[in-house]
Amino acid sequence: MKKYFNVRGGVGDITKADMATRIQDNLYLAVNSKWQKQAVIPPDRTETGTNAKIDINLERLMIQEFNDFASSKNKLPELSNFEKSIQLYKLALDFDRRSKEGASPVQADLKRLKKLSNFSKFNQDANELYFTYSLPISFEVDADMKNTDKNVLYFSGPGTLLPDTSSYQDADADKLLSILKKQSVKLLIMAGMPEEEALQEVELGLKYDARLAKVVKSTEEWSDYPKMYNPMTMKDFLAKFESFDMEAFLKKILPVLPKNVIVTEPRYLDHINEFLNETSFEEIRGWMLIKFINGSANLLSQKFREAAFSYRQAITGANELPTAQKYAYRLADGVFDEVDGIFYGKTYFGKDAKTDVTDMIHTMIGVYEDRIRNNTWLSEDTKNKAIVKLKSLVLKIGYPEKQEKIYDLLRVDTTKSLYENMSLISKIEAKYNLAKITEPVDRSVWLMPGNMNNACYDPQRNDITFPAGILQAPFYSLKQTRAENYGGIGATIAHEISHAFDNNGAQFDEKGNMNNWWNEKDFKEFEKRTQKAIDIYDGLQYGSGKLNGKQIVAENIADLGGLTCAIQSCKSEKGDLAELFKNYAKSWAQVQRPEAIKTEIAVDVHAPQPTRVNIPAQCQDEFYEVFNVKETDGMWLSPDERVTIW
Repeated sequence: MKKYFNVRGGVGDITKADMATRIQDNLYLAVNSKWQKQAVIPPDRTETGTNAKIDINLERLMIQEFNDFASSKNKLPELSNFEKSIQLYKLALDFDRRSKEGASPVQADLKRLKKLSNFSKFNQDANELYFTYSLPISFEVDADMKNTDKNVLYFSGPGTLLPDTSSYQDADADKLLSILKKQSVKLLIMAGMPEEEALQEVELGLKYDARLAKVVKSTEEWSDYPKMYNPMTMKDFLAKFESFDMEAFLKKILPVLPKNVIVTEPRYLDHINEFLNETSFEEIRGWMLIKFINGSANLLSQKFREAAFSYRQAITGANELPTAQKYAYRLADGVFDEVDGIFYGKTYFGKDAKTDVTDMIHTMIGVYEDRIRNNTWLSEDTKNKAIVKLKSLVLKIGYPEKQEKIYDLLRVDTTKSLYENMSLISKIEAKYNLAKITEPVDRSVWLMPGNMNNACYDPQRNDITFPAGILQAPFYSLKQTRAENYGGIGATIAHEISHAFDNNGAQFDEKGNMNNWWNEKDFKEFEKRTQKAIDIYDGLQYGSGKLNGKQIVAENIADLGGLTCAIQSCKSEKGDLAELFKNYAKSWAQVQRPEAIKTEIAVDVHAPQPTRVNIPAQCQDEFYEVFNVKETDGMWLSPDERVTIW
């Protein structure tokens, strides 16, 4: 085998199986090549792998439950609002009805948008349009990043039609835009618009989108979380708008006009009058029509679903639409996810597993505290403040004990079409969020439902969430060895803890407030180490794309810290580190379609799953000891190249 020494990520292309690879040359390929060679991506999915299999099994289980409840085979549990989720599932599944309805459910809203004749009318009706259509302005109420007990108003711009602003520089940009154009025109014609008018509207909308793409934030920029915080007085904010009556708009959509607003996209705000004016009006309407018809198509007949598939296929590579049952479940679960998650957690998440995982979390927190105390580059003052934050972490494990009150407000009316129901639900959700401007922050809210295969850290609440859905093999099982569990859920637990101290989380204190608690010298050293984490991933080839180290740095810092702490925890219990490393590699096994790889690299703040294996392992001294890795091996990194932060 040809060797490439000191290559980041080991020897070989990890998108291709290589049965002859040794762990010393490529940990990921050595562990996963046998599986990788036989892996088959389901036709309606963009990838397969460890996480995908858990997702598929979770979904299959929940769909069976939903079918049994929908057919009255099983009696509904005594769980508030769960019946609404089943009703929405049944409504989404009724394709005979949807076929008969055709485009009729969207006709009134489409007609209203077509009749929007000038900017003056747009200005006048913007408060009503906002809750039905996509506008080039967006508002959200969330906790103040510098006072997380208080809710504030955040302003941002719109997303682009292509996956990211960087997508417009890609060689396939024209091809993707052409597919989207053709699809949008076809959908509008199917909805009753004359072909010439549809073509004209779409071309105008694409021109508007091209202008937006030059100004709105990229994924890389969004990944720098603290830079979203740009507070302005309401007076100064309103003064930015020359043609659009922002004050009248806000007074109509909010219960009160706040004194301040947080601008998440200051560059877009500086250019706002280029996008909201009489001259741009026809482009705005065309852009809104593109957004509207593509966003509504999946709520109509099967013919509309199929007509709206070509663009999704182009950016994901999926060969087929999801089945009717998968589609209906995903739609219902998307609305009532917390309710469904509580059902899943109460039905399938055992007390023994929760106790064991809770114990692992406390063990990991203890290891983290030990590592901070023995840190060689932090001052005592910064160490003490870091430990205060660590000990203040709030743990959310399994599923929430109570539902957020939004679910009591949502309604499913079976006499109305699916589109009408979803339109009303979207309005209720948007208005519910904006109404929070007069309420204190509810810290009990979970960011993830119990039936999700994922985990997260919330810097503004300083809490970590581990839904019941992720707590299964190979991440976690009571039947696995403790070392295997440390390589799976243990590394994930420490990954989420590490987010409290990544390049974003490190700028928030124990209460979740954005606050500089660092010694200046310490923070400069932290930034130096963070740059090493950027550099070691930046430009790494994966499929046809290259990773953007800056875009994915927060997640990579968490991966590095997560594996480091899992190893220390395993060592403290005299566990088998070889088992840990192998299960760590197994937990990130994945095969993706080429189109999905390209899109993921453009829009995701995580590195693709296989790339999350080798570099974290290469940065662990224990990896070299356990597998006797030498300088002549592909996985070798010299000690000065290894990245250690936490």
